Amino acid sequence: MQRLKKIAKVLGFSLGGLCLLLLLTQAFLLRGTRGKSINQANGPRTIRYSEIPTILIPGWGGNTVTYNHMINHYQDKSIAQKVMTVWVSPRNHIRVSGNWHGQKNALIQVLFDWNYDASFHPQVSQLRHVLIYLNQHYGIKQTNIIAHSWGGTEFMHAYMGSKRLQRYLRLNKLIFLGVPVEESLSDRLPYHYLLIHHSKDKNFHQLRVQMKDWQLNYPITIYNLMGSKEGSRLTDGEVPHIQSEMLKALIQSQSMIKYHQKIYANTTHSQLHSRPMILKEIEQILWGKEN
Repeated sequence: MQRLKKIAKVLGFSLGGLCLLLLLTQAFLLRGTRGKSINQANGPRTIRYSEIPTILIPGWGGNTVTYNHMINHYQDKSIAQKVMTVWVSPRNHIRVSGNWHGQKNALIQVLFDWNYDASFHPQVSQLRHVLIYLNQHYGIKQTNIIAHSWGGTEFMHAYMGSKRLQRYLRLNKLIFLGVPVEESLSDRLPYHYLLIHHSKDKNFHQLRVQMKDWQLNYPITIYNLMGSKEGSRLTDGEVPHIQSEMLKALIQSQSMIKYHQKIYANTTHSQLHSRPMILKEIEQILWGKEN
């Protein structure tokens, strides 16, 4: 009996230590990237400085690391500056560090306290609350979006499912990095519009209906950037191209949306937010003078 008590005590301490370690690890991963003010005079001459902020949305399991390299790269070169971190809990409780008051080329980092669910749906509600909060409390009326993987899927559903956001938060440029908008089609299929009739993805068909009902009366540009794993032409290793390319079919009902697509060879899913050539592409899209 005494031996069993000792074993139970050791197990209790071990489990407690493991839980503490996991909590500390999660806290570290959700610390948020450090912001740094930029000096426009030191920035490249090719850069245009705009008051339209850019919201960064991570995908499944994403955390500070997701956009850490991107943010630091742009800050070091005085191209853009991280001004806010917004954390949101599974119960839609929002915490904020920093402030947005019209800083030029501002980056706002969104972090989910927990985004390891089997479905993206819990984060849809959380993200919708974040977007409404930023609009209401900080007066953000227009924004760019950079979203990786399920982060883009969540954004589409959060925005298209809210008449309030459609009315009060205008979208400018959307950059999707390996975002699956349709998840039932095989990775062996090349894109063509008629596949829309073969889709068994209820979430995708819900977006189709919402997209058709959207009273869009201003221009938006979408950039759909995908990777192609070495030795494969149709996937980045995690998201098949077809599941991202179905975005073309989804937006066909909206004449005000311009669509651009690019596939990067030898680029994995996780490299889409860190490869130098992609960071340069994003820089040009959002802040290049000729855009």
